[in-house]
Amino acid sequence: MSLLFDSFWRAIAYCMHPRVIALSFLPLILMVVLSFGLGYFFWENAVASVAAWLEAFDLIQMFLGWLERLGLGSLRTVFAPLLVLVLATPVIVLLCLLLVAMFMTPAMVELVGQRRFPSLERKHGGSLLVSVLWSLGSTLLAVLALIVSMPLWLVPPLVLILPPLIWGWLTYRVFAFDALATHASGDERRAILREHRGSLLVMGVLSGYLGAAPSLLWASGAMFIALAPLLVPVAIWIYTLVFAFASLWFAHFCLTVLQRQRAQATVEVRDAEPSPPAPLTLPAQEPGSSFNQPPTLS
Repeated sequence: MSLLFDSFWRAIAYCMHPRVIALSFLPLILMVVLSFGLGYFFWENAVASVAAWLEAFDLIQMFLGWLERLGLGSLRTVFAPLLVLVLATPVIVLLCLLLVAMFMTPAMVELVGQRRFPSLERKHGGSLLVSVLWSLGSTLLAVLALIVSMPLWLVPPLVLILPPLIWGWLTYRVFAFDALATHASGDERRAILREHRGSLLVMGVLSGYLGAAPSLLWASGAMFIALAPLLVPVAIWIYTLVFAFASLWFAHFCLTVLQRQRAQATVEVRDAEPSPPAPLTLPAQEPGSSFNQPPTLS
């Protein structure tokens, strides 16, 4: 537990590093360009489709009519756009995570390795291709889990539990692998992921809850729709910084565990080595003793 908190505070401190802040702008620029590009071509059609879909449900129309009677009729006009944003949020989060893992994590692991673990041997147990395949496979499993679990989100407690668990699992799978890809061998990486799965999953879930913070911007309703060109980049940058922090957290934790594991293995090997036998020495003889006298014939 002490290692978990120590890595947490170190990750916060490293987030203030100019190199980390500069790196965060690359995923931000890519995501903003992609978001506004997709919005330019598909926003109106998506909102119209969602609005038509909502009109087919009498229960939703009754709910919107009730809001109008309460003096909240303006929410009807923003309900469909907000729903589109809510549905797009998992995609935005997922793309931010993958962009951080691709463009930021290798540089941040290198930064942590140079500053804290310069003597730690690099065994390159995971190549770039293996890392990409691992991330894509984990992402596919997470998306399937999100789709399958969506009906359970209607149960109030589960909507606060299931998505963070799924995002946490994905975060730990992606960032823990990338944190160890350069320095650990394949066997070392598998051993660390197996022995510390509980702590790594806790780190991932906490990062998932931190990543939910930008979603609070959607709750501003009509104000958010009016300020969307400004608030969407802010939300994306917050997502980027949260995942950058998570990547640094996993890097500090995993490399410390790897260093301790190797030190312990070295001590065990030295203890297991048999000590060389002591040289045989004869007792010293006094001059003139019978041992030193030449044999005589009787």
